[in-house]
Amino acid sequence: MAVPRREQSVSGPHRADLSDVEALNGVFAESFTDRYRRDGLVGVRVPKLNPEIWQYALRDAGAGAMVWRDEDGSIVAFNIAHQSGAEGWMGPLAVRPERQGSGIGTAIVQEASDWLRTHEAATIGLETMPRTVDNIGFYSRLGFLPGHLTVTLVGNARPGAFGRVKLLSELGTADREALLEAGRDRLQHSVPGCDFGREFELTYELGVGDGVVLESGDVRGFALWHTAGLVESRPAEELRLLKLFADSNETFEELISILETSASESGLDRVAVRCQTACAEAYASLVRRGYRVRWTDLRMTMTGHPEPTLKETEVLFSNWEI
Repeated sequence: MAVPRREQSVSGPHRADLSDVEALNGVFAESFTDRYRRDGLVGVRVPKLNPEIWQYALRDAGAGAMVWRDEDGSIVAFNIAHQSGAEGWMGPLAVRPERQGSGIGTAIVQEASDWLRTHEAATIGLETMPRTVDNIGFYSRLGFLPGHLTVTLVGNARPGAFGRVKLLSELGTADREALLEAGRDRLQHSVPGCDFGREFELTYELGVGDGVVLESGDVRGFALWHTAGLVESRPAEELRLLKLFADSNETFEELISILETSASESGLDRVAVRCQTACAEAYASLVRRGYRVRWTDLRMTMTGHPEPTLKETEVLFSNWEI
């Protein structure tokens, strides 16, 4: 896609790699701090992210990790587009504050959207802060429609909250691969084309988290989480859920109990769940367990590329953040 006329000194997209992490971190912290300031939150300073989390994000995105550079080779904007089979989403994405308002923001969103369409993503989405009305308007003009909220809820770790189950990291290679394949096959029955296998495998390979698959003959559900610290130079404090599928609310409750136990056994104080409120009963279950609301995001999807519709009894959480 051609760069807007006023930004001819900017080139891209280029594929981001691990050598870009420090620069990406700088643009990320600067841009989001400026966003909060313009929203009136002048005291908020967004910290840089743990480089391990950037490594996970870049490897997960592959060719969808895009950066734009100025004439000196410095990163002026980026958009990290992810695809899990039929599910595509973008984030984080940012433009350096002094480059905003020039059209490059439009260019990076359109480029990532085109990339996801080219790779046949059925869902194309992103998340933004509900209070940021100019962001909502910006994405709406690019063809994105507002949907439900993603509410981040936080609960306490609980030792022994659930009977001991074998985590994926405790299985041999053959058993782990067979269980992940069974989980992948089960997901296809509810969300055809969606595949979180790469995220499970990459999480295990990098040692940044763990997962579990529940079976009772057939697969009933699974969860994937990260325990590595999110913020650079800070110790980990919480377990963060990335992906979850449950065939019923009972299975969902079991999985949440496993998260709470695993957090405790990892020496962490809390569990953070980014709950898509389209799954209303799951949200109510978390509130009943004492989970507290920390943050909200508005989920938006591109026209013609909505999220899949689940059976009323099923739960699917897919974190559209790193």
